[in-house]
Amino acid sequence: MSKKSINWNNAITVVSVAILVGTELVGLSWAAGWALGGLLGLPPIVSLGVEIVGGLLGLLLVYYFVRAALKVEPIRG
Repeated sequence: MSKKSINWNNAITVVSVAILVGTELVGLSWAAGWALGGLLGLPPIVSLGVEIVGGLLGLLLVYYFVRAALKVEPIRG
């Protein structure tokens, strides 16, 4: 059983794009949670819960983005 070597160009590309897009997605979803909490006049604890749910949604989107990016730019091979 031979393992394929790592293609460092693809690995660096995927990691760089994941950092860039991940920062934007998590920041956007966290800010949207904060804005919704303020716009709807929610109590601070509920607003924090909405922010956390937004942040987790952003992380989930980053996960799916990285999976799709690895299909286009495979690291091994």
